[in-house]
Amino acid sequence: MNGSFAFIHSFLLLWALLILNRETFMNNSLEVLDHVRLNFSPSGLVFLNISLAFIMFGVALGIKVEHFSDILRNPKSAIVGFISQTLLLPALTFLLVLILNPTPTVALGMILVAACPGGNISNFISSMANGNVALSVSLTAISTTAAIFFTPFNFAFWGSMYIDFYNAHGADGLLRPLVIDKMQMFQTVFILLGIPVIIGLFVAKKFPRLTEKIKKPINRGSLLFFILMVIAMLSANFSQFTSYVHLVFLIVLIHNALALATGYFFGKLNKLNLTDQRTIAIETGIQNSGLALALMFNPKIFPPEMELGGMAIIAAWWGIWHIISGLTIAWYWSRKPAIA
Repeated sequence: MNGSFAFIHSFLLLWALLILNRETFMNNSLEVLDHVRLNFSPSGLVFLNISLAFIMFGVALGIKVEHFSDILRNPKSAIVGFISQTLLLPALTFLLVLILNPTPTVALGMILVAACPGGNISNFISSMANGNVALSVSLTAISTTAAIFFTPFNFAFWGSMYIDFYNAHGADGLLRPLVIDKMQMFQTVFILLGIPVIIGLFVAKKFPRLTEKIKKPINRGSLLFFILMVIAMLSANFSQFTSYVHLVFLIVLIHNALALATGYFFGKLNKLNLTDQRTIAIETGIQNSGLALALMFNPKIFPPEMELGGMAIIAAWWGIWHIISGLTIAWYWSRKPAIA
């Protein structure tokens, strides 16, 4: 069984499991998540934002002008990857939400994660999977820059569509219209992603020798700092997280599998080589769920009185699970040379 067939076979089995167990996602057990309140201190959120910005600075240090010139010479793979991550994933997430029919905060959490750009660890996972690292870095740079516009747009667009659909077909009462300050979300994304990337590109361009010395330590240190911050914030809510994570485990697994499959099959549909198919699968399947957490706990975007337990647990578990799934698929693909 070759790598492509095994991937297709596993995805079809997972989808069959979803259809056969659809009632699991429609029971009342998920409703408890809508009323869960997680406690994150203002200082903790500040440090989370700083660590996220520091990570993006480190990512920008690894971006070179050559990456963009390569894309200009051969843009097809980059265009396919961008469409997969920025347009297809949010749209397919909306359809998945309609199929799974989870509670509103879980649904909105899935949509918010799908609206975020790729995670920085995707570059490492692509390298481990013998993927196209230059394409991976380029897609991370492009999706991160584009997220300044597309993250607020996709969440507002698909989130509003979901609420309209729920209000038309839901049996548990009406939801309030989705009202978020799009300009505030734009500003937050720009501060957390745009400014660090701009500074990182400037430092890499003006100080190449210094960049080569600090790039690896900054990338490793910022990622470790971010992980420690997430652990610290989750430890303050450990009982809530461990009590409810099993309710979203299969939902996140299926959502992440859908993201990976979207990138893989869309690349295959566009007749990209197998190396680029794998890279786009990883870029689409590794989402910046840390940004999702930073956005949902910004009181200027989501008022504190909103009950965001389902959204937070979805994003938090996504941040853990996509690393597990990404490393697993990278290990598998590293043993299967991209011959086809």
